[in-house]
Amino acid sequence: MAITTEDSAAIANRPRVYGRAPDSVTFRKLRKRILRQTQDTIARFGLDAPQQDGRPQRWLVCLSGGKDSYTLLAALMDLKWQGALKAELVACNLDQGQPGFPKHILPDYLENLGVDHRIITEDTYSIVTDKVPEGRTYCSLCSRLRRGILYRVAREEACDAIVLGHHRDDALETFMMNLFHGGRLAAMPPKLVNDEGDLFVLRPLLQCAEKGIERFAAAMEFPIIPCNLCGSQDGLQRVAMKRLLDEWEARSPGRREVMFRALQNVRPSHLADGRIWDFLGLEKS
Repeated sequence: MAITTEDSAAIANRPRVYGRAPDSVTFRKLRKRILRQTQDTIARFGLDAPQQDGRPQRWLVCLSGGKDSYTLLAALMDLKWQGALKAELVACNLDQGQPGFPKHILPDYLENLGVDHRIITEDTYSIVTDKVPEGRTYCSLCSRLRRGILYRVAREEACDAIVLGHHRDDALETFMMNLFHGGRLAAMPPKLVNDEGDLFVLRPLLQCAEKGIERFAAAMEFPIIPCNLCGSQDGLQRVAMKRLLDEWEARSPGRREVMFRALQNVRPSHLADGRIWDFLGLEKS
């Protein structure tokens, strides 16, 4: 398909993050879908609502070097470029000291984009390997340590929120893990306040499907850093939930989308939690 003058102008004016992106119609449709879903999540749940004094929020955008966090940063930069996002952005990567971690990739990438950023080095890997018994996975303790450090950095940077790259499939897998192993109905909300009450935790990609993010990241040729450097990924409960969801999706396409709609359509009166529905006080009309 020939590229029109209008298309050429649009390509030339793309944000710097799209410097290596393809010019195909397929990619432009994928980009628009991710941006639409991200913008809808931000608007629907008030993720970038101004502070009480009227100033815009300042977001610490957390980058792991995986496909999700790269897509998150690209989408937020794109929305900023379009004037559709009020929040100020500060990118942050935490080098946790895993063996073989390529320290240069994210600093070089962010420098080339001209993005305001911080690179933090904290050897949490040694702590985790010392505390977690052999044969157990590191992810839970690693995640808690990482989150605490990111909260600290957000405060140092005068940020109002840490922003994470969790997507729709992450939320569904978390829901399934809580249902099967945790004995509770809970997933990943698009917006919450931390325990200390001073920072938001935001997930703008929560409506985006993982497969779309995978295609977007591949097309953008992001310098992906694998999340298996510590060798702790085999046998995780989350992997089992992903496989289960994949099987359901294969048998009944669209199952994930239906399940995600269910997370937005809760009926407390049809559950059995007396803390959120007054069964004792229920009376006939």
